[in-house]
Amino acid sequence: SVWLPDIFGREIYVTAGFILHHTTTIKVASGIAHMYGRDAICSAQAARTLSELSGGRFIQGLGVSNTLASEMRGIAWENPMQKTRQYVNAIRGPLPIHSPAVYPPVPIFIAAHGPKMLAVAGEVADGANTYMQTPEHTSQARRLVGPDKILNVVLPCCLTTDPTIGRAVGRAMVSIYLPLPAYQRQWATQGFSESDWTDGGSDRLVDTYVAWGSVQTIKTRMQEHIDAGADSIIMAAGGSSPENSWDLLEALAPN
Repeated sequence: SVWLPDIFGREIYVTAGFILHHTTTIKVASGIAHMYGRDAICSAQAARTLSELSGGRFIQGLGVSNTLASEMRGIAWENPMQKTRQYVNAIRGPLPIHSPAVYPPVPIFIAAHGPKMLAVAGEVADGANTYMQTPEHTSQARRLVGPDKILNVVLPCCLTTDPTIGRAVGRAMVSIYLPLPAYQRQWATQGFSESDWTDGGSDRLVDTYVAWGSVQTIKTRMQEHIDAGADSIIMAAGGSSPENSWDLLEALAPN
């Protein structure tokens, strides 16, 4: 499957439709679509339409993101757990529109890090996506979402054995998250302090959350999460160039 980010670039559902139209077997997911960017009915229409037109190949990933996502749209921030529960229940409920009837329903995954949101993901969705976390966190997440739900771990990766390049790429990948309080709180529970997420991020923080190195090193990092309870790894492929990112994708592609 291919998971598309919803940041400040291409519209996520339009892009998913383009990829699905030009492919026949691969699954495409919103990873992660911001709840504050669209109301629940809008998201339900998009997901059902994409699933119908692709023969069930669309996966819906959703998340509240952070206060920036709501403030930039002039929308008041709500309790994240309550927002998520209401949003997913609205998508899964009957819609007051002539929308496509999709059977089975489109799978829904919730972006979750903290224990409360992980529990909500296990309650209302098909599973959870975590991002930039340790295998120890993956083990805790498995217990919180429950044994019957799917746990995906998003792991930033860079194929290089040069520490200077690996850490430079890693810093670029984590830089947008360094000032965010939600990530800082999570990192603090895992033994990091303010000095680790200031001035571009410490080597220790980058090395912990970004899997850089040889193919075998990256595979080992992935396996640690699988052993801790993850069902699959969503690889965020970074690189010193687009070609380097493609080398990583090709090196780890299924045989």
